[in-house]
Amino acid sequence: QVRLVESGGGLVQAGGSLRLSCAASGRVFLINDMGWYRQAPGKQRELVAVVSKIGRTTYGDSLKDRFTISRDNAKNTVYLQMNSLQPEDTAVYYCNIRAPLDYWGQGTQVTVSS
Repeated sequence: QVRLVESGGGLVQAGGSLRLSCAASGRVFLINDMGWYRQAPGKQRELVAVVSKIGRTTYGDSLKDRFTISRDNAKNTVYLQMNSLQPEDTAVYYCNIRAPLDYWGQGTQVTVSS
């Protein structure tokens, strides 16, 4: 089992920044990919970004210019730096770990006001 604790969500004005964190514990030696997904009201969950164990990154459409994913393998933590936030970024953001099964965080709300 892998347990995930997310932090860093909140309310921010358009153009602002937030940094999300997700710390994993438990069977962390099995962790491969670490990533973030988001789900806005009435929409399907979508990929935000994923980082592999060796640091290879994949981003959702049109997010790479504003969002940066990183991980600290020593701390078993994945981060998401979000800049130039827009109201359409409002969603619940979920941490996802593959170890090798999929584990999900409880979600953290990000609200961007115009």
